[in-house]
Amino acid sequence: MLNYADWDLTPEQRMIQSVVREFVDHEAVPLLPSCFEEGRFPHELIPGLAKMGLLGATIPEYGAGIDWMSYGLVCQELERGDSALRGFVSVQSALCMYPIWAFGSDEQKQRYLPAMQRGEVIACFGLTEHDHGSDPGGMDTRATRDSDGSWVLNGAKMWITNGSLADVAVVWARVREDDEDVVRGFLVDRDRHGFSANPVHRKLSMRASSTAELVFDDCRIPGDAILPGVRGLRGPLSCINESRFCVASGVVGAAMSCYETALEYSKTRVQWGRPIAGFQLTQSKLVDALQAVTQGQLLAYQLARLKEAGRLRAAQVSLAKRANCEMALNVARSMRSVLGGNGITLDYPIFRHMANLETVATYEGTHEIQTLIVGADITGLSAYEG
Repeated sequence: MLNYADWDLTPEQRMIQSVVREFVDHEAVPLLPSCFEEGRFPHELIPGLAKMGLLGATIPEYGAGIDWMSYGLVCQELERGDSALRGFVSVQSALCMYPIWAFGSDEQKQRYLPAMQRGEVIACFGLTEHDHGSDPGGMDTRATRDSDGSWVLNGAKMWITNGSLADVAVVWARVREDDEDVVRGFLVDRDRHGFSANPVHRKLSMRASSTAELVFDDCRIPGDAILPGVRGLRGPLSCINESRFCVASGVVGAAMSCYETALEYSKTRVQWGRPIAGFQLTQSKLVDALQAVTQGQLLAYQLARLKEAGRLRAAQVSLAKRANCEMALNVARSMRSVLGGNGITLDYPIFRHMANLETVATYEGTHEIQTLIVGADITGLSAYEG
């Protein structure tokens, strides 16, 4: 385990990290290469994730109530296994349990959150559309109030993690209120007529993740399915900000896995009569990777401390997501080269991580979008709004 960023963690934080690492090493890692190859999510791991209290772990009253440093370490260890594993937990927790807790009615909280925490109800988050990714405000999905008080949803969402697993979807749609269009959130149960989830096939990244298109064709939902506590894009964007924290911490774990794999390989791979770990160019790559991962760890740890203190700003999360995704991709590419041709096989995790990180760097806001968020914050001038 890397210890160059060995801050003073509490015994409880170290225990949480150790328990999750053991689960990932013993339960998840043996499954993940075949899951990636077969293009399936390891459903059999969900009970274990729930038993450890990782679903909604930071949600007051309905989760394990761990601190943000511990949760960052959880994300790091899960993504050290695979981005799909951390992504499942992030979606269930940050993108779905969080908005129900923050914006839902008491009845919605009681109906969904305990079952979601136990892993008995799986959720997905429907914001991105075929033609609206970085610009969610342009969404086409609409919800119309019927004369009987119910809502009728029409539209489609794309690239939805957990989509084909989900029992309920947190869906964001345009609603006409007071002669203007506003974005509102809805809880849509899987069994609603007119709601279908179509798995996305032929992916070359995040293959162990369940990804789907959600389609709503005159999908009728009850009047009380709307999240009452929020109007506008503040709702979905606040959820994404929670998830970006998970990403910024998680990708450090993917980079760690790549570094640790390359380090061990280099000690046993013999060329010209000695291990390649003894060659200067290999050591340069390993040291550069260690330095980058350590810096990423420190950034993720500081995010957690700021969040715990209630001082973390959205632009800081964007900066960390941008920096750590770029770091993890660079480390993965460099460490793959240490393994040579062996680095492209599923016998080692590096290329799997590298492929996944191409997606992780894109979702929850691309590198370019994070750049513009931080750019607007430091200049006071927005470059991405007309």
